[in-house]
Amino acid sequence: MEAGYRWIAEWEPHEATWIAWPHNPNTWPGLLHAIPPITEKMIRTLAEVEKVHVLGGPPSILEQATMQLGDAKNVYVHDIPTNDCWIRDYGPTFLLNQNGTGLGAVLWRFNAWGEKYHPHDDDTNAAALICKSSVLQSETIQCRTFVSNLIAEGGGLETDGEGTLLTTSSCLLASTRNPNWTRQLVEAELQRMLAVRKVLWIDGGELAGDDTDSHIDQLVRFVKPGLVVAAVSYNLQDSNAPKLAKQFEVLKKSTDANDRPLEIVPLVTPPPRYIQGKRVPESYCNFYIANEIVIVPMFGFRETDESALKTLQGLFPDRTMVGIDASEFIFGLGAFHCATQQQPRLKASPTELSTPA
Repeated sequence: MEAGYRWIAEWEPHEATWIAWPHNPNTWPGLLHAIPPITEKMIRTLAEVEKVHVLGGPPSILEQATMQLGDAKNVYVHDIPTNDCWIRDYGPTFLLNQNGTGLGAVLWRFNAWGEKYHPHDDDTNAAALICKSSVLQSETIQCRTFVSNLIAEGGGLETDGEGTLLTTSSCLLASTRNPNWTRQLVEAELQRMLAVRKVLWIDGGELAGDDTDSHIDQLVRFVKPGLVVAAVSYNLQDSNAPKLAKQFEVLKKSTDANDRPLEIVPLVTPPPRYIQGKRVPESYCNFYIANEIVIVPMFGFRETDESALKTLQGLFPDRTMVGIDASEFIFGLGAFHCATQQQPRLKASPTELSTPA
């Protein structure tokens, strides 16, 4: 980026996690009552290792969230309205400057996954309100914002923190998002906004029931530079199987910004499952990396739940795996990565380091 800011990896130290309190009955028809307790568990778990900032939503819901979380330490509820809880997609993409002492944020355009859901005006405005909040505009921190004309969602973007970005054509190049953008223009904008050096289009993968046009955070995730986990099907008769296999082949031919071939670890998805007659897009790739822990969605199929925890523990030996039940949460078509947004921790400035205590 010309201004000297860059997008860092999720596993780098966090100052906080941002979450939006769930309240939309259309997201979980008949199951909304089950979602706030799951969200509260996630918030309280995260608050043990970092600050958690919660968007309270509309006034009546703000009161509910404030009361529910009132005794939680390290948790701050903000009077910012939302339409839905998927803050990964409409929240700011936080950046750090080159020496790590300044915070920045990209504000993408948001149109509810290609105008699929209405209204979405509160979600559209949330990123700017977050960046204008007293938390990010204070004596100690002034978050600098960068506005992009690209329609993009955070769940559609993944980085290794070393200049490589993963995404999918079906999402960013969808006619309902960026109809007048070529692949080259999109790449140039991603490079300009995020200071990435190489964009990898990991196409072919798809999960039945997904409404995002194949967000990468359900399909492929970096766990360290040069190493990714990739969703593969438990059952070869699953309609997802050939698509995920095709994606795996694309990954095998890919190299990162430093010209390293990607090492790929399979992350086996559960067998097909339906809620109210609808297939839910279950994938363990929707984990969230926080300070000291990794929150992993559990879907109630013991074999793959345990396998995912074991695989991810081996890849994150210095973090504790925390499995949280997502078997009802996923009816909203997203899991815990979709519902979180990390704010990186600033390093002390040279001035602060030289100031006597």
